[in-house]
Amino acid sequence: MKKYQVVGIGNAVVDVLTRCEDTFLDHMGIQKGIMQLIERDRAETLYGAMTDRVEAPGGSVANTLAGIGNLGLPTAFIGRVHDDALGHFYADAMVKGGTDFVNAPMSKGDLPTSRSMIFVSPDGERSMNTYLGTSAELGPEDVSEDVTTQADIIFLEGYLFDKDKGKDAFLRAARTCRAAGGKAGIAISDPFCVERHRDDFLKLIANEMDFVIGNEEEIRSLYQDDSLEKDLARVAETCPLVVCTRSGDGVTIIQNGTRYDIPVQKITPVDATGAGDQFAAGFLYGLATGADMETAGRMGCVCAAEVISHMGPRPEANMQALFRQHDLL
Repeated sequence: MKKYQVVGIGNAVVDVLTRCEDTFLDHMGIQKGIMQLIERDRAETLYGAMTDRVEAPGGSVANTLAGIGNLGLPTAFIGRVHDDALGHFYADAMVKGGTDFVNAPMSKGDLPTSRSMIFVSPDGERSMNTYLGTSAELGPEDVSEDVTTQADIIFLEGYLFDKDKGKDAFLRAARTCRAAGGKAGIAISDPFCVERHRDDFLKLIANEMDFVIGNEEEIRSLYQDDSLEKDLARVAETCPLVVCTRSGDGVTIIQNGTRYDIPVQKITPVDATGAGDQFAAGFLYGLATGADMETAGRMGCVCAAEVISHMGPRPEANMQALFRQHDLL
């Protein structure tokens, strides 16, 4: 038996959340509903404009690992933080949450720990403004085979594709995990990531991945066929397991040519932050524990519904208890 059931590799970002009106977004020049990368001075400006801040360790894959840890599976996270207050806060919080933070805070270099200012609109939509800091410098030297070879599943964060060293880190993590008998998968993360790195994304999915998870917009960005059905079919031809979340329209899973469509109950979110991350947590829990695809998909939907019912990107309820209520355990 391996030490970890899921190991994630991604950005180690401190999330800073606040509520705001749409007029505030317009005034500050913030594009609603997407993740924008910003520079250090812009990060300081936006942070200073926030009121009633809620701070928590974040990053897409790190949030997923927190959800999996809530469900009781052993997890680890590969990421970079600086040897500063936010970096130590982040590393300590991950460990307290049950996830091994395998890379110690870095004392060299002058880039600080990453942070993301997240503005939540009255409709629950979130607008993310992320300063990547030292997190974006993650490279293959940060990936220990002692960790990746001890993983049943390794889960990669598409946001890290913005630098070649991040791509190299992904390849090292995926190949060493798979060589040791594990599975590797990726969260597409954002359609703008695909726009910048489409060829590399497609090569990675076709040649290195056992599964891919994305929302409708992300899946459609891969091939740009102007048809979700066509894009799903094309990615399913190259990857054995494809998972597409479609917000209130449900989830589509295609595994080795077999399709599963899982309905969801539409609810108005309090805060949509973390919905995709927690869907991935529930789905990966199901995948790691041998659940069938329909059950794994339903697990993901329960986790997503829980996290959008409150502020913040991580679960507050006991998810195993919720699974039992839905006859999933």
